[in-house]
Amino acid sequence: MKTGSPVTLTNHIRGLFLRFGFIPSGLLLFQAKRPKQVHMNMYAVPSPGIPGCPPGLEYLTQVDQLLMKQKVELVEALVGFESNNKYEIRNVMGQNVFYAVEENDCLSRQCCGPLRSFTIHVLDNFGQEIITVTRPLKCMSCFFPCCLQELEVQSPPGNTVGYVIQQWHPFFPKFIVANEHNEPVLKIHGPFCGWSCLPDVDFEILTMDEVNKIGKISKQWTGLLREAFTDSDNFGIQFPLDLDVRMKAVMIGACFLIDFMFFETTN
Repeated sequence: MKTGSPVTLTNHIRGLFLRFGFIPSGLLLFQAKRPKQVHMNMYAVPSPGIPGCPPGLEYLTQVDQLLMKQKVELVEALVGFESNNKYEIRNVMGQNVFYAVEENDCLSRQCCGPLRSFTIHVLDNFGQEIITVTRPLKCMSCFFPCCLQELEVQSPPGNTVGYVIQQWHPFFPKFIVANEHNEPVLKIHGPFCGWSCLPDVDFEILTMDEVNKIGKISKQWTGLLREAFTDSDNFGIQFPLDLDVRMKAVMIGACFLIDFMFFETTN
């Protein structure tokens, strides 16, 4: 996508939501000019201008948990035609905090499947893009330690705040969470081959010395029919309340990467 003015980019992202039938409720209410109903569906937006906090991420300073719900695609469930992923990101009260939509082409989705490169746009309830997550096309086999998975997170778009980098291991999913200078900050470790006999699959967030567990990304059981016939998943993200807000944004990106690597299967 060619870069342009902020207004042009915002209109482009809003167009993606409209094209895929996924409209932020806040944006819908805002366009319908019903301000009295906005607070019924959205969180209270904190005052902007928090030092060290990228614009649009102020709300993340107030939370230590997020829920990510992938929208079920009827066509994908019935005929197996892979579509762009769409997510709702909610707080523990079930209120919509952010919305996310994958931007990709049909050929990449059908030919590369979960290996595909992608750009995911994360928008607030007013349709403003606050996070951009980019994943290049790379290898995903544990037998090839080179060219492993990585992901870049920008907030606001154009300003890199961190990376998620896969570490090679023959059996266990392992990732490094790095800051904007590519300096390691945290680690993420998953279960054997990304699989668990329990209903939920936990990927632990650890300090660099691997001594302290400070949070987790959990793939949550969504029910037999949904698990069997769709690749639509629910995730929970837990992190310390005082974690750098930029690292919280990177954790959202890590959740997308884990979804694609281990749970975005063609059923």
